[in-house]
Parts: sequence; C-alpha cells; structure tokens
Amino acid sequence: MRTTFYIIQKEFRQLKRNRQMLPIIFVMPLIQLLVLSYAATFEIKNTNLYIVDNDHSQTSRELTAKFRGSPFFTITGSSEDYNSALRAIEQRKASQILLIPSNFERDLHNEDKAKVQVVNDAINGNAAAITNAYSASIIHDFNVNLLVETFPSVNLKDPININYSFWYNAKLDYTTYMVPGILVLLITIIGLFLSGMNIVREKEIGTIEQINVTPIHKYEFIAGKLIPFWIIALFELAFGLTIARIAFNIPMVGSIGLIFGVAAVYLIAIMGLGLFISTLANTQQQSMFLSWFFMVIFILLSGLFTPIDSIPAWAKIINIINPIHYFIPVMRNVMLKGSDFSDVSKHFWALVCYGFISISLAVWRYRKTS
Repeated sequence: MRTTFYIIQKEFRQLKRNRQMLPIIFVMPLIQLLVLSYAATFEIKNTNLYIVDNDHSQTSRELTAKFRGSPFFTITGSSEDYNSALRAIEQRKASQILLIPSNFERDLHNEDKAKVQVVNDAINGNAAAITNAYSASIIHDFNVNLLVETFPSVNLKDPININYSFWYNAKLDYTTYMVPGILVLLITIIGLFLSGMNIVREKEIGTIEQINVTPIHKYEFIAGKLIPFWIIALFELAFGLTIARIAFNIPMVGSIGLIFGVAAVYLIAIMGLGLFISTLANTQQQSMFLSWFFMVIFILLSGLFTPIDSIPAWAKIINIINPIHYFIPVMRNVMLKGSDFSDVSKHFWALVCYGFISISLAVWRYRKTS
C-alpha cells in the first residue's frame, strides 16, 4: 500500500509540474460540453426555402404566407423560374423548393383540387425527411382552412381526439437529451487518453527500468497509475453535472449517488482499457492512435447520436465490448427519468465484468522486464 500511495503522489506531482496538461484536463472538457451540447443536434430549426410561384393569385400568396410565418422556414428566394430554384439548391443556398403551378387557384375553384410540388435536397436523408414533414404539415393545415372556408357547414373534427403528453422532456429540448451523453463522452476521453499515455510515458523517459527493479507488485503499480486519473475523472463528472445544471438547466431527477457509483465502476473499466493499451504501445503517439481508434468505434456505436435499435445486427454483437453504450443509458435514465438501481442493474453488472477483464488484462500484460 505504501508503494501504491507513493506512485499516486508521484503522478499528482507530475501533473502539477506539467502545466500544459492542466488546460487539457480542466478547460477543454468545459469548452467541449458547452459547444457540443448546442452543436450536436439532429433538430432542423431553419430550412432555406425557395418559392416558385407561377400562379400569383390570392390563394398562392396565402399558401406562401403560411411558409413565411413558420419558424422552421426561411425564404431565401422566389421567382417564376424553376431552373433558378434548382441552381439555388446546387449552390447550397436553398434546401427545399415549393413549386406552385399556374392555374393553381382556378383548379381549386373549378375542379375542387390542385397540385403543388415540394422538392427536397436529400443529400442528408434524415434532414430531408424532417423538412418534408414540416412542409406537408403546413400544406395540410392550409387544406383544412380551405375546406372550412368553402364548406362552413361541414364538421371536420376528427372522430378520435388525441392529446399529447411528453414525459421526462416536456419541451422536447434536444439539449436535454444530449448533455448526459456528452458528459459520458468527456469523462471517457479524460480516462482513456490519460491512462493510455501513462505507462508508455515511463518507457519514453526511461524511468520504467527503475520501477521494474523495485519489489513493487504489478497490481500495486497498476493501482497507483490508475487512481489519480480515476479521481480526476470523477471530479470532471461533478464539474460537468454542475455546468449542465447551471448552463442548460438539465434536471437531476434520480440519485446522484447512483450516478457516481456507476461512474466509478465505468471509469475503472475505461482506464483499465487505457492502461492495457499503454502496455502494448512503445510511444505516446502509438498509444494515442490506438486510443482514438477504439474511441471512434465506441462513440459511433454507443447510441449517443443514433438509437442502438437502428444499427445492424452484426454491429450489436460488436457493441457487447463497448463500455460507453452501457453507461449512456444509465446517465440518461437516472438524470431524466429518475431510474433506480434495479432499472440499470444490467448495465452496472456488465460494467463490473468489463472492468474486471480490462484491469486483469492490464496487470497481465505489464511485464517487469527491461
């Protein structure tokens, strides 16, 4: 225990002397949390719309006024030339075209029906589907208003009345959904990268040989290397939760003790993986590349940005070895839903197994040889 405590003190002294590491540990996570929480979103709040009105009637102007009054659309151009609208899409000045043909109002009055065309830039399929749903909703409302004005005696009420109730995120704020996941990402970066460069740094500066000739046990050495960054990462989590509450008003419905209890086990799993990578690499550059390789795969399969249910079956099998995908549901469910231990126990025990395996691999792989 005395040698483990000595290694812990040595690690903190090195961090204190290395002033370049302090901004990376404390300032960068704060900036990433503030930036990613606003930028990492699939919400479509501003669609650039180009209007091609070939009718110039009162009805066509009423339809375009519906789009102008919507908070989701910005009119970036209008003309009678459809080719101009296509050029606007090609130049990324518009992402949707509303084409109102000539005789639009006449067809409505004479034939009781008329056509409009909506053209979407579908390079981003998800965004195109959302903006198409917005425009379809506006056109539907316009249809209903026309029917009410034309046939005032007709009852257009739906036979079933639907009332919506949104639980856990009543305002449908995407930031509320993203911030807990981003907090997991930040402490993962701190834990994996710092622990991943730990032992390999001793190799580069030549002090690993001095440690190898001492009677210290391998598990004591690994514990001494892990505990300082484990403490720092838990502090980062506490700091991030505070910022999430102050800056984004993210609720903490569940137990904060449960959050830190699961986070403590999760960080052991992540840092065990980082220390294992550190024993494999010979330079800090190799360690960073290996850590980044795993981080990219883990983040994309974690459910941070897209639901786990939407990924292929083979990717779900790979996801079994992804620790991030176990902790993100815990953070979201405890913070936003108020879930207790029984609700997240499956993820907790998976992280316990993951931590045991990763630490065992790090202890096994570290060899006290020069």
